[in-house]
Amino acid sequence: MPRLARRAVAVLLVLLLGLMPLLAAVLPEDRSDALYHAYNGGGLEVNGPSILLRKQVGKSSSLSANYYVDSITSATIDVITAASPYTEKRTEKSVGVDYVFNKSIMSTGYTNSIENDFDAQSAFFNISQNMFGDLTTVSLGYARGWDVITKTGDPDFKEKANRQSYSLGITQVLTKNLLMAFNFQTITDEGFLNNPYRSVRYLDPTSASGYSFEPEVYPRTRTSNAAALRAIYYLPYRASVHGEYRYFSDDWGIRAFNAGVGYTHPIGGHWLLDFKYRYYEQSKADFYSDLFPYAQAQNYLARDKEMSSYSNQTIGFGMSYQIFPKGLRFIDKGSINLKYDYLMFEYDDFRNITKTGYAPGKEPLYEFTASVTQLFFSIWY
Repeated sequence: MPRLARRAVAVLLVLLLGLMPLLAAVLPEDRSDALYHAYNGGGLEVNGPSILLRKQVGKSSSLSANYYVDSITSATIDVITAASPYTEKRTEKSVGVDYVFNKSIMSTGYTNSIENDFDAQSAFFNISQNMFGDLTTVSLGYARGWDVITKTGDPDFKEKANRQSYSLGITQVLTKNLLMAFNFQTITDEGFLNNPYRSVRYLDPTSASGYSFEPEVYPRTRTSNAAALRAIYYLPYRASVHGEYRYFSDDWGIRAFNAGVGYTHPIGGHWLLDFKYRYYEQSKADFYSDLFPYAQAQNYLARDKEMSSYSNQTIGFGMSYQIFPKGLRFIDKGSINLKYDYLMFEYDDFRNITKTGYAPGKEPLYEFTASVTQLFFSIWY
């Protein structure tokens, strides 16, 4: 959640954007959030609740806790072409501590996420420092994750993966109306990095379909880098416009970028409307192919559509109603929020093999649409 800044304009800019790093060494506000989220697209359905609690302890520290549940039903093209549809549940629990000292804020936290065949743990530490009259904020972060991967139906399968992340952020108030931020992140992964259920396909003249399947094989290390530039401009009539550009690359050969713009508009003293558009595009991994020429054609093999060349567009809308209750001493204010995103995916080299009557490698390219809905209620106290 965004933290309060000492300068009034910085406070408003940060609250409207919601993605900028800290601008002042002020603890997060005491608040609680109850969220229901739902994703539906491409044969995948994910939904569930989330509860966040945050409370200041003394004058220098704040505690937070979050409980998040995903109920997942998958009949995606990856599943129905090489396995059976499945249903599972993911439960995530996290705790965090923020500590303020002069113009610095130190934050640390721990998260545990459990599925029937995946156990992920992670911890992080961030520190941010305000300088130059609180117009500049520099933040550094480190996170580490430990994953244990198993496979349903195979009690002997057990793999591990370790992840480390290093981040740098710089936020600058350029004018009374303009705020900009630059972020850079490096992530290193080591261990079992692919999905044990996924398969690749290869030409097989002995098969009735003309192709057969074999398990994916990924490298056991990966290093990725991402840089992002974001800006928000406060308009005279209390609205704002914001934009971002992010570039990603890794040593698997993937290059990607996304760019987005958004507009926030207040109506009266209670309503806040948000509109956004985002475009994303990436190239394929070096070892990806929709159809390999023969079995074990190379050392590393991937046919996960997320490793292919593709693009997507997102159109989003949000609305928030601010509540200022009277007679409730323990609640300062509240809000009811609804957000909806519509996503459109188009793949350049991943083919829809559920379409029959085509020669191998000549099937139509895959595409699908998806929707993300979030409904949440927040109170400050």
